[in-house]
Amino acid sequence: MEFDRAEWARLRANTPLTLSESDLAELQGLNERVSLSEVEAIYLPLSRLLNLHVSATQALHRATDTFLGTRPNPLPYVIGIAGSVAVGKSTFARVLRALLAHWPDHPHVDLVTTDGFLLPNAALESRGLMSRKGFPESYDVRKLVQFMQDIKAGETSRVPVYSHQSYDIIPDEFQEVGHADIVIVEGLNMLQTGDGAAGKSPRVFVSDFFDFSIYIDADEADIERWYVDRFQMLRETVFQDPRSYFHRYASLTGAQALDTARGIWREINGLNLRENILPTRERARLVLEKGPDHSVRRVRLRTL
Repeated sequence: MEFDRAEWARLRANTPLTLSESDLAELQGLNERVSLSEVEAIYLPLSRLLNLHVSATQALHRATDTFLGTRPNPLPYVIGIAGSVAVGKSTFARVLRALLAHWPDHPHVDLVTTDGFLLPNAALESRGLMSRKGFPESYDVRKLVQFMQDIKAGETSRVPVYSHQSYDIIPDEFQEVGHADIVIVEGLNMLQTGDGAAGKSPRVFVSDFFDFSIYIDADEADIERWYVDRFQMLRETVFQDPRSYFHRYASLTGAQALDTARGIWREINGLNLRENILPTRERARLVLEKGPDHSVRRVRLRTL
């Protein structure tokens, strides 16, 4: 089913707005501004839909426990969010998490990014994969699948922490995830069905554990522009820190930074989008199509 912005917004019904302007300011990304009108038109209908799905799933679990005569063992509802670099997945996931946590039946919502399952730089370098970082083969797929198995079994699991400053996994630092009502998992490769290793696919896919999946979509030209704009902003801020992996870019001129960002997009991120990410779009339960200003202009919902 396809909805334009106005049609989707009407599905909000009477879902209350539980976020303020100051809340949004803390949740949004560096070069992406989410307005309250965007939350009202796009996020609140989605929050309502997901709340209905979560409640129905919880009721089904209770029915199964009653049938089996077992003690209730609440299991988390898992939402996967996929899409390109720079398309706004992280901001979207943070805002969605904040909204879902305000529903009374599922106040504990965890958010996990798959960056923590990237192989450490030393491992990538030894395998000649540093220029393929973010591609399927750069992830520890086995560890990611094991994490998904653990949380869907109601167990506590640990996620390695990734630093965007050092561009690497932080040794001996973990995010503990467990006993949540909802777990949102956000990353590039959420809907893929292969591990990229010599054409072989794992027996179990990450997407097998999702109760609901969302793909953030946009024209590639717009995503590239967002990526380049973000690179320029980082060059003037985060890259200035000598501890940053990308500190070498801080001294580039505006023209050099523009050429560098476009080159990175062309050789890495754009290639990954076309080869590995975009082909999985139709596997998502919900597709949010963004316009040039980051606002969602169309929604596609797969009903079966």
